Amino acid sequence: MKAYLQLTLSQLRFFVRNRQVLFFTLFMPLFFMIMLGSFLGKGTDVDLSGSLIDQDNSSASAVMVEALLGNSALKLKKTGDLDSSLEELKHGDQKLVVVIPKNYGTAVEQKGADSSKAHLLQVYFDQTNQMSSSIGVQVVGQVADGVSKKLTNYVPIVGIEPVGVQSLDLRYIDFLVPGILAMMIMSNNLNGVAGQIASWRERGVLRRMQSTPLTASTFIAAQITARLILSVIQSLIVLLVGALIFGTQMNGAWWLIFLIIVMGTLTFMSLGFIIAGVAKTPESAGPIAGILSFPLMFLGGVFFPVSSMPEFLQPIVKSIPITQLSTALRQVMNVGAGIGELWPQLGMLAIWLVVCFVISTFTFKWE
Repeated sequence: MKAYLQLTLSQLRFFVRNRQVLFFTLFMPLFFMIMLGSFLGKGTDVDLSGSLIDQDNSSASAVMVEALLGNSALKLKKTGDLDSSLEELKHGDQKLVVVIPKNYGTAVEQKGADSSKAHLLQVYFDQTNQMSSSIGVQVVGQVADGVSKKLTNYVPIVGIEPVGVQSLDLRYIDFLVPGILAMMIMSNNLNGVAGQIASWRERGVLRRMQSTPLTASTFIAAQITARLILSVIQSLIVLLVGALIFGTQMNGAWWLIFLIIVMGTLTFMSLGFIIAGVAKTPESAGPIAGILSFPLMFLGGVFFPVSSMPEFLQPIVKSIPITQLSTALRQVMNVGAGIGELWPQLGMLAIWLVVCFVISTFTFKWE
């Protein structure tokens, strides 16, 4: 236990004293967040203005009209001219056009039994404005779901077309901060572990440790503990800066954030140990880690939504660990999701963690 504590403290002191490590592991993510947040995130509330067109004019559609117009997030104006509304949408003068189709009332009375799409609200949106359209479609969907539950005693029959992504009335900075957090966890543990372990092996540090009574499990446990402490502290700093400077939201539980950070740290540490075992020198460990982390940083939903990427690429992107990490963090921070909603992301991270850990046990070597 004494050796474990001493190794953990010495590793933490190494992080604090090494200015280059501090710069790339903490100040660089903060720089990205502050710069992008200042230009794109602060004061750029999502505009959900548009038109509402009731083509049915029934008592059922009147209930939906009242609900949509009464929603504080939406800024819809009722009109009867679909063509002119769509023209304004194409020119960027509106963000959404919501249409209640004909025979909507009949479909509602039949409780969705009609096979036609008369019970679906049509939501036209500007494809060039991904954030407004995604959030707008989601808000309309929430209103429709509320009306549907009232009509059917909480059995949904009213939907929207198309189905929206899970978003709320958020700014870009609220989307960005969880992504920066995921990027920092990946960089600290994948790049950091790979470079440090490879360097220690070349300098003979690991060989000298192996010749002492120190066990491999104690050494690895100290590494894991130190990096977990570092990841938690740095994550708190990023969240604090985001909250104080930009007023970012935290709608979920802090213990879930901590759990996700721990799983992400362990997963990318295991990847780092694999790279350190494969790389023959520290000079080769850095490029190998960079080849993996650099594209992951841009493909993993750190700066841009995965939904904005080409459809053929999305299944691949959604399977990589940083996407699961950034998505889970956003689900908790932005949406307030509980652990029940996070099982796909946590399950994928657990699979990556187990697989990478098993591989790292075979690739790790002291010399």
